[in-house]
Amino acid sequence: MKNKSLTIRLIIMNFLQYAAWGSWLISLGAYLSVKLGFSPIEVASFYALQGIASLFMPALMGIVADKYIPAQKTLGLCHFLCASFLIAASFQTTYSGIYPLMLGAVCFYMPTISLSNTVAFNALNNAGMDTVKDFPHIRVFGTIGFIAAMWAVDLTGFNITNKQLWLSAGISIVLGLYSFTLPAVATNTGKGGSWVEKLGLKAFSLFKEKKMAIFFIFSALLGMALQVTNTFADGYIKGFGDPSSSLYDPKYVGTFGVDHSTMLISLSQISETLCILLIPFFLKKLGIKKVMLISMVAWVLRFGLLGTGNPGPGVWMFVLSMIVYGMAFDFFNISGALFVEQSTEKSISASAQGVFMLMTNGLGAFVGSYVAGYVVNSFGWPNSWFIFAAYSLVVAFAFAILFKDPQKEQKNAQAAA
Repeated sequence: MKNKSLTIRLIIMNFLQYAAWGSWLISLGAYLSVKLGFSPIEVASFYALQGIASLFMPALMGIVADKYIPAQKTLGLCHFLCASFLIAASFQTTYSGIYPLMLGAVCFYMPTISLSNTVAFNALNNAGMDTVKDFPHIRVFGTIGFIAAMWAVDLTGFNITNKQLWLSAGISIVLGLYSFTLPAVATNTGKGGSWVEKLGLKAFSLFKEKKMAIFFIFSALLGMALQVTNTFADGYIKGFGDPSSSLYDPKYVGTFGVDHSTMLISLSQISETLCILLIPFFLKKLGIKKVMLISMVAWVLRFGLLGTGNPGPGVWMFVLSMIVYGMAFDFFNISGALFVEQSTEKSISASAQGVFMLMTNGLGAFVGSYVAGYVVNSFGWPNSWFIFAAYSLVVAFAFAILFKDPQKEQKNAQAAA
């Protein structure tokens, strides 16, 4: 009964955590381009903000959570600050007005992803539960929250207004209050050790391990792919019915895909809910390397299908693209977080998750957003989707060659012993 109560508490946390993000992540691009008239590079720069923030904030807040303020309280404080910046940004309509405020919002939102994972992993471990088996069933409700927020934004018409930012801010405030009721995470306040340990920088020593260094590098490379569809997919599909777009064709005006592109894209998150539940099985049977390879191949299909589909007769390609997104995202992000949690010491768990965020949503997202913006400007649609697909294929081949499956190496070592 105790474990059931804990599971429900963590489910609520995850639902709110991703509902706050889903309120604007997919629809912000359409609001900025369609409503405010920002260029593709300007829109891409807003999504690059997540990368800028993740270059230092998740790691910094992870250090704060490990050393000074318990993770659940750090989580709550970050959500309060994020909400204040979102509210301020909602009243701006110029690039120079919105940009710095959205930077402030994402600076305090991005750390909450790894912090919420830390709170969940700590609570599950303290309750004697299996993180690989039990965490995906909890995390899936985060994706459900993301979908619920996307649908709410689409059906209310918030997807091309500033009200999407108000909704996100309200959810963040609720979660900020709720965070202070979550199971406590102990801080590592010991005074001994080196200056690196005292400053909470020990997690960066993971780069000394070849296995972890290669894993983090490919995390950044996959993080580049992750931001592409977040940045452009919604506006791209809407473009088929927008007279000002190069994709415009009158026959697509009024189609479900054009009128409800946000709901169409939400099929990606619905796919996530199913794929998350498959992670324990695939990790156990295939190991982290093959699971991540499946993710990379799924990215190739994701981009290729977006490039070949349309909202009319080819809408099935869009739908299939949304379905494979579940594997593309989950088999990398969720499995990666579990891999980091199992590969690091408990004393640096929060900061290690922060480093993972730094590489994926930080370095990867920052570089990926700007590169994607320039690719779209240079090659246009749909050619850009095929370039992104080719990139993902190259990354998959390189990963297959360079990354050694730790489970296989461990078995080989045991056999040799």
